[in-house]
Amino acid sequence: MRFKGKGHFQVKAKKQGENSFGRAFEPGKMYVYFYKNIPKSDLDLLFPNTQTRMLLRDRLLLIGPAIGAAGALLLKTLPNLLLLVGAILIALNAQDALQAINIEEEQARQVMPVLIATLSLAIALGGFAAKQYSQYKNKRIKFQKEVTDTLFFKNLANNASVFQVLIDLAEEEECKEVILVYYHLLTNSEPLTPEALDQHIESWLLAKTGQQINFDIQGPLQNLQDIQGYTATSSEPQPLLTVDAQNRCQVLPLEAARQVLDSVWDNLFCYNKRSL
Repeated sequence: MRFKGKGHFQVKAKKQGENSFGRAFEPGKMYVYFYKNIPKSDLDLLFPNTQTRMLLRDRLLLIGPAIGAAGALLLKTLPNLLLLVGAILIALNAQDALQAINIEEEQARQVMPVLIATLSLAIALGGFAAKQYSQYKNKRIKFQKEVTDTLFFKNLANNASVFQVLIDLAEEEECKEVILVYYHLLTNSEPLTPEALDQHIESWLLAKTGQQINFDIQGPLQNLQDIQGYTATSSEPQPLLTVDAQNRCQVLPLEAARQVLDSVWDNLFCYNKRSL
C-alpha cells in the first residue's frame, strides 16, 4: 500500500485540529505486508492508520440496555429527584410549580433530607454512568485486542522481509518440483520422455492429493540439467539429468547425485579458482 503525500495529511490535520491527528506511518511511503488467512471483511484492520470505531449494531447493543437500566434507575430514585427539584423551586420562589409536583414545602425546606436525597441521587447516577462507561471501554478494548491478534498472529513479514519470504517460498516450490522429477525418474524401471514423465507425475499427484494439478515439467528438467558437479570417478562435471537421442530422461544414481550436490556446495564460492 502507498500512502498519500504529506500535503494531504497536513490539510487533514488542520481540519481536525493540530493535536487531533497522529500517524504511525510516513506519508508518500510504500508499505508491504505479508499475512495469512485474513477474511475479506477484516482487511481494513491491516491498515496502519486504522482507528477504532463502534458499528451501529454495537452502539445499539450498548445503548439499548443502558436506556432500559436508566429508566429503572429513574423510577427508583424518583422520590429523591422530586425532593431535590422541590428544594430548587423553593430557592427560585416558584410556589406554583412546587404544588404541581406534589411536594410538601416543609419537607423541601429541611436541609438534611435534601442533602441525603442529593447524595443518594449523585451516587446512583454516578455509579450508573461509571458502569456504562466501563462497558464501553471493555467493548473498545475487546475490539482493539482483536485488531492486535490479527496483526500479530497472522503477520508473516513486513516490508523488505516480504521479498525474502517470497523468494524462500519460490525456492522451496522449485526444490519440490526437482525432487518429484528426480524421484520418479529414479524409481521408474525405464527412462521416460518429458511428456510421459509429466503424465506420470500428474497421476501420482492426483492419487496422493485428490487434486488435478497441471505439473510444469520443463522447469525442473532444466534445473536438473543445470546442476552439474564432480563425482568420485569423473574428471568432468556431470549433470544430474541427461537426455538421450530418443528424448528419454535419465538421472544419476542416488550416490552419484549426492556427490554432485556435495561438489556444487564445495565449489559454490570458488576460492580455489576451479570453474565448473
